[in-house]
Amino acid sequence: VRAQGDTYQVVADVSQFEPPDIVVTTSNCHVAIQAEKVAEDGTVCDTFTHKCQLPEDTDPLSVSCTLTEAGTLVITVRRR
Repeated sequence: VRAQGDTYQVVADVSQFEPPDIVVTTSNCHVAIQAEKVAEDGTVCDTFTHKCQLPEDTDPLSVSCTLTEAGTLVITVRRR
């Protein structure tokens, strides 16, 4: 988690996954990123999991995500 002006950002490289394969959840000042690639035969061939705790001065209702064309997931949370 890094401070960027009046926001915090979490950045993750998820370029090996398609957007529908990526799930971001927040709970109790924690952010979790989970991604799973499923092969044509139904087996899981790649996974990604990252969890981090947000600083206490964040606004939990302000969490937003952006996926760049290069496959970088940027999660932004406003500071109070």
